[in-house]
Amino acid sequence: MSFQQPYLLLLLALVPIAALAAWWIARRGSRYPVAFTNLDVLAEVAEVEGRSLRRFAPIALLLVALALAATAAAQPRATLTVTGEDATVVLLVDVSGSMRANDVEPTRLDAAVAAMKTFLSKIPSRYQVGLVDFSSSTEVLMPPTTDRNAINEALAYLLPETGTAIGDGLDTAVKLAKASLAQSGVQPNGKQIPAAIVLLSDGAQNRGSIQPLAGAREAKKAGIRVYTVALGTQHGVVTFGFGQYLNSIPVPPDPTTMTQIARLTGGKTFTAASASQVSDVYKTLGSQIGRRKERRSIGAWFAGGAALALLGAGAAGIALGPRLP
Repeated sequence: MSFQQPYLLLLLALVPIAALAAWWIARRGSRYPVAFTNLDVLAEVAEVEGRSLRRFAPIALLLVALALAATAAAQPRATLTVTGEDATVVLLVDVSGSMRANDVEPTRLDAAVAAMKTFLSKIPSRYQVGLVDFSSSTEVLMPPTTDRNAINEALAYLLPETGTAIGDGLDTAVKLAKASLAQSGVQPNGKQIPAAIVLLSDGAQNRGSIQPLAGAREAKKAGIRVYTVALGTQHGVVTFGFGQYLNSIPVPPDPTTMTQIARLTGGKTFTAASASQVSDVYKTLGSQIGRRKERRSIGAWFAGGAALALLGAGAAGIALGPRLP
């Protein structure tokens, strides 16, 4: 926390001064202890005022109000996590043949679909979400929309196919995000724009005309962060054929490429070797994407606290003050 007018914090010195003044007044006691002719009443009042610590509550609340007001006057600022008003997120999913592997149960693709459904339940409902898959080529299954049911239905069309064209997938996702934002009047300006791509892949590129890092550079140029998930284990295999023609092909993920893409675009990278891990990754992303750190004034918080403390002091004074029959 910082202050725009830090010199006004000197007003906090009034708090101990006021506390000492209140203590001195309380020590003086009453000059006229026999102003009451009824000594029984006097004894009751003296006991309440002299013995109970509760009588200091109004003073304590006044001191708190003074401290909070002095802090508010110094115009404090803090870094807060805020949610953007509008954002577009494109889910970019690898549907290469290796997504059939069952090292992530029940299969890599099934685990990914379940995790993306969790993501949709976590991300703010006003955010538009699109869905793109890629294997040897890319396909837009759902343009960005706020209709979560439509996205969930589109997820059912994800099926394992053939190769892995990560760069082409990124290129398609970037164009889709830019087109969606353009409809809202947002144009790339070399800075971060309210858009993100969540890329999940379980292997290295082996198809396509655009290299992964070339696609990442396009995302960076547009101001779009790419969050990457490398899915699968190093021992994952896909089995083809049957009987004596059965053949197993190793299909390890490529976390190095995923890390490079995320680092280049300012996003984050994750690895997931189980269904629970990929679910946790998407749950985390759903809670983070679209939120940013921002310096904001919090003086109103302290001013509000001062007002409440002042009201509390008045109420305490009325409730705890001595009452004469």
